[in-house]
Amino acid sequence: APAAKLDAMSRLGAELVKAPFDQCWSAMEERAHPAMRGTFVHPFEDDEFIAGNASMGIEILEDLPEVNAIVAAFGGGGLACGIAAAVKERGSKAKVFGAEPETAFPLTYSLEAGSAQKFPNWSRSWVDGCGGKSVFPRMWELAHHLLAGAVVVTLEEIRQAMRIVAERNRVIIEGAAGCAVAAGLSGKCGPGKVVCVVSGGNIDLTKFCELVTG
Repeated sequence: APAAKLDAMSRLGAELVKAPFDQCWSAMEERAHPAMRGTFVHPFEDDEFIAGNASMGIEILEDLPEVNAIVAAFGGGGLACGIAAAVKERGSKAKVFGAEPETAFPLTYSLEAGSAQKFPNWSRSWVDGCGGKSVFPRMWELAHHLLAGAVVVTLEEIRQAMRIVAERNRVIIEGAAGCAVAAGLSGKCGPGKVVCVVSGGNIDLTKFCELVTG
């Protein structure tokens, strides 16, 4: 995780236990880790977490009832599936897409295979909020029923999307949010009114400046 995220958690009083990404991913799969104490709260495979994300879908439909498509970053699936569940429950015909970076697109890989898959050539990138190692079986059951599809974008497209948002909206966004914007700008979500979910701005300022000025 970038220093910006770690610092924010520390300021809120969290005790941070650092571990390699592989160990963290295994902890999410097994819902346990030797270093953890207390109650385990899953970052995406949790009914209440997904329901909380669904509120974004409701807000989008309230603000833009005629929306044609919504695109959100897909890491574990809690965000995109929550939004899609709300859209379906409200009877909207809007399509919801998951956005993934070229370095890790397990949702796209799973949709092509027709079942939950582990991405074979996963690699780390500065897009740390999406592009996981696999699609969890339970999240797959939601994703392949609720989502209209997935859009894979390049790191350069994400970088350009972050720059566009900074220039036009004066907003700092992180890589995962830029992934959603890049997917929306790609035209792969269809015609009409497309909403891109800007899910966060937790990125080290030095890295952000490097990306948008490069």
